Amino acid sequence: MREILGRRRKILFRRTGRSALLDAALHCATEWQWPVLPGVALGPAGRQPAGARLGLSERPTRRCSCPDPDCVVPGAHPFDPGLLAASTDARMVRWWWTNRPSAPIVLATGGRAPCAVSLPAVAGARALAALDHFGVRVGPVVATPTRWSLLVSPYGLAELGELLHSQDWVPSSLRFHGEGGYVVLPPSQIGAGRVRWERPPAAPKLSTSVEQGGPPSPAAPWLPKVATIVDALVTASTSTPDGGSRLAY
Repeated sequence: MREILGRRRKILFRRTGRSALLDAALHCATEWQWPVLPGVALGPAGRQPAGARLGLSERPTRRCSCPDPDCVVPGAHPFDPGLLAASTDARMVRWWWTNRPSAPIVLATGGRAPCAVSLPAVAGARALAALDHFGVRVGPVVATPTRWSLLVSPYGLAELGELLHSQDWVPSSLRFHGEGGYVVLPPSQIGAGRVRWERPPAAPKLSTSVEQGGPPSPAAPWLPKVATIVDALVTASTSTPDGGSRLAY
């Protein structure tokens, strides 16, 4: 019976729609103790591009349902409630996604929650290949069609400042999500497309309670220190053309 329930849970976690989003949000909040909240959902599809009407591959544009008509991260940010409302309370999470079943899952980074480093998808693939080549273990990696985010153990501004100061140059396409930041988690659907796990969360090591400054949740995924991966991310981002300052999550 336990195997059947476990298999059903995995299927729900991967399936798109109400069950998958609610189940994933509850799993993050209660099993991993990651504070989450519902992001702003996508609005209705915009006017169909001319290319799509001619049978080309262009898709109708999806606009954000937030008040900003020029939102550059449609469906990929918190709005109402705000980021400070992020919670690990199962009742709150269930209420949110029962009332907003299509809302993306937003992880509030920093504090005792994971932090993240994000970079363009092409650079992310190059960085992972380099880290694998040198035998560096990476943690969970969240992927959208345009950007990849590597989750790391919580870091402070002082630690991050020292790491960046040691670099000759840090490209603007490399972004750090610490205290007061956020990352959208699978299986959300945002303006850029589907959010998925490029590297799924792995079981924790016994030593993580010391590495992360306190005892984490027993089921919390293992996370690397940002210092172990930042060099590879900077190198990969430096050799990748920067798309500019507009955030394309």
